[in-house]
Amino acid sequence: MSEKKPTSIKRDPDRGKLGGVCAGIANYWGWELWLVRIIAISGLFLSGSLFFWGYIALWIVLDKQAPAKDWQSQVTAQPVHFEIKSQVWKAGQPPRRAFQDIKATFDNLETRLQKLESYVTSKQFSIAREINKL
Repeated sequence: MSEKKPTSIKRDPDRGKLGGVCAGIANYWGWELWLVRIIAISGLFLSGSLFFWGYIALWIVLDKQAPAKDWQSQVTAQPVHFEIKSQVWKAGQPPRRAFQDIKATFDNLETRLQKLESYVTSKQFSIAREINKL
């Protein structure tokens, strides 16, 4: 079951800090809100006034998202659905846990590589290779 993508970008002042522009962009593309904010702040520092004026323009141009109804009607009206996201940046997984997962993967690869190296350097491999040459 997948979530329906919004048909247009709308500001989300309920989740937003200033005007809800970043929250609206995050809703539209299905990104984490913190990521969109970091991109916006980075763009502001890197390009100067271009991102500032772009944000102001979007604040003025974009329609405001309809306010959410009370929480009880939202809970009963929408089915509960859980999605496992594959990218760490999208899943909101803590960096420590992501690092542990990556470290476990590389430890497993290191063990496999050590076994392969020990076999390739063994006498058994040398004998098998000589027999295959015959």
